Amino acid sequence: MIITTTPTVETHQIEEYLGLVTGAAILGANVFKDFFAGITDVIGGRSANYERELLKAKNLAIEEMTSEASLLGADAVVGVDLDYETIGANGSMLMVTASGTAVRLGPLSSVSR
Repeated sequence: MIITTTPTVETHQIEEYLGLVTGAAILGANVFKDFFAGITDVIGGRSANYERELLKAKNLAIEEMTSEASLLGADAVVGVDLDYETIGANGSMLMVTASGTAVRLGPLSSVSR
């Protein structure tokens, strides 16, 4: 399935808009606890463990969104947006959401690459 942040898919016509699809993943308080406990992992202001967890959450959110699009019969999801929000008491959890528009693509257009 094609996933893109753009509103169209190059060389393809959008044949049908199937609707909004979303996916979400939540990182619990343990991720933050582990992050602060492992502050020695920080090199140059970055934490490899924290970045790994964020990447995992992003991929889960996209996977959930893609599964929802597949159930609608989509070939692609366009206009994808990723959001990161803190939720819970004192912002103890991080939620990653992915949203976009599920579409069915038509045949390749005559646009050359």
